Amino acid sequence: MNIDTRRQKIEELVLEQGKVDIDDLVDLLGVSTMTIRRDLMFLEKENKLIRTHGGAVPVKGLINETPYSNKENQFLSEKRAIAKRAAEIVQEGHKVILDSGTTTLEIARVLKFRDDLTVITNDILIAAEFVDSSIHVIVTGGELQNQVGAMFGPHTQDLLQSINADLLFLGAHAIHPQSGVTAPTLEKAKIKQMMRHAAKETWVIADSSKFNRKSFASVCSLEEVEGIITDEHVEEINIEAYHDQVVTATAKKEG
Repeated sequence: MNIDTRRQKIEELVLEQGKVDIDDLVDLLGVSTMTIRRDLMFLEKENKLIRTHGGAVPVKGLINETPYSNKENQFLSEKRAIAKRAAEIVQEGHKVILDSGTTTLEIARVLKFRDDLTVITNDILIAAEFVDSSIHVIVTGGELQNQVGAMFGPHTQDLLQSINADLLFLGAHAIHPQSGVTAPTLEKAKIKQMMRHAAKETWVIADSSKFNRKSFASVCSLEEVEGIITDEHVEEINIEAYHDQVVTATAKKEG
């Protein structure tokens, strides 16, 4: 493989995967670590990627995120099954943090018929779901992330620093055996980390499409969560890699 072909391949991998590691590129392309570092430096100068510690991300990797409208109907039956399973964990009187996302929105749609809970969320769509319910709702406030519905920034962080919750249902952009839970931006990862520190227990909520994937910013390792609630299709991937690190509760598809 000549140098131009190799660099084109690296550029394609960054766009497809959202993040690449130097060690993985060395193994895949059969060249030295120094060669890969030179390739990444060249591609960064060409504005093709952004170098990170140990790898690289797309140029827009720090700001890109899937709009809510693009993902609300994806894996919908799986998300509803996951939500039903997650709701079984919530006990009377619990204070529950619902991270932003379409799967946690489905959890809200299950919990809203109860009258014995407090819900804290940084998602305006989740908050709106409780308007006609008896749930005590606390909205973090903060700056709105347009097209997504999540809130972030200093006001969000201040609220999360001031609370103690029983449960966190943590949304995940990507889950990997070694990299753990990752998020598309550093700011989003920070909010998720603060949520985790504010809760006694953290359960990752993710459909099976999120497994064996990596995103840009680290949220936490798999050892730092109680478990992952996912759908039945998780058996189609190499789930054995996760068994030593988490207790996986597989939600069955409805119907």
